[in-house]
Amino acid sequence: MSSVIALRRAALFSVATAGFFLLTLPHAQAQWWKRAPVDFEECADAAEKAATKAEKTSALADCNAKFAGRRKPGGGYSYYDFLQDRTFDIAGPNPTPEEQKKIDEAYTAYLARERRNNEAAQATARQQREQQEQQARQIQQVALRTEVARVPVPVERPKVQQTVGQRKGAPCAKGSFSCEWPRLSESLNDLKKLFSPTPSKPAKKS
Repeated sequence: MSSVIALRRAALFSVATAGFFLLTLPHAQAQWWKRAPVDFEECADAAEKAATKAEKTSALADCNAKFAGRRKPGGGYSYYDFLQDRTFDIAGPNPTPEEQKKIDEAYTAYLARERRNNEAAQATARQQREQQEQQARQIQQVALRTEVARVPVPVERPKVQQTVGQRKGAPCAKGSFSCEWPRLSESLNDLKKLFSPTPSKPAKKS
């Protein structure tokens, strides 16, 4: 019973002291009765009433530092983690320790997925590069075989065959020029002798 009375006396003393300061400090009275914002939206509304643009900017920065969550239209709050580019539902204007733990675990899983995706993308790119290189080698081999096929193979020069009439001692084929030419040549010589007689020799002087 005595402890309860002591607590009540302490409470009354506190109220009296506060009233004393409220009466003596009008400016402090206004600040004491002013309720602190409960979330980012209330804080931002208060920041909009700042006298200057610089004060407004500074007040909004304080709001961002104090409150991580944002009001949802249907009630409750959401927290946007820009590292994961993902939004999480939270109960209050700031994540609780349990909610923050879940957000951190989700971020760890996100990093693991990103690492696996990057490794898979690198493996796919490497496989495509190897396939392209193999196709390029195959095309080059086909081109080389085509070029080799286009180059003519050297052929041994054929030996000039002698005609039957040109071979010494070989019989002439009847009607061939090589065999008829000697006879024609003799006939022409005989005709020349007929039309151009040989001049007579001059008589010897006695």
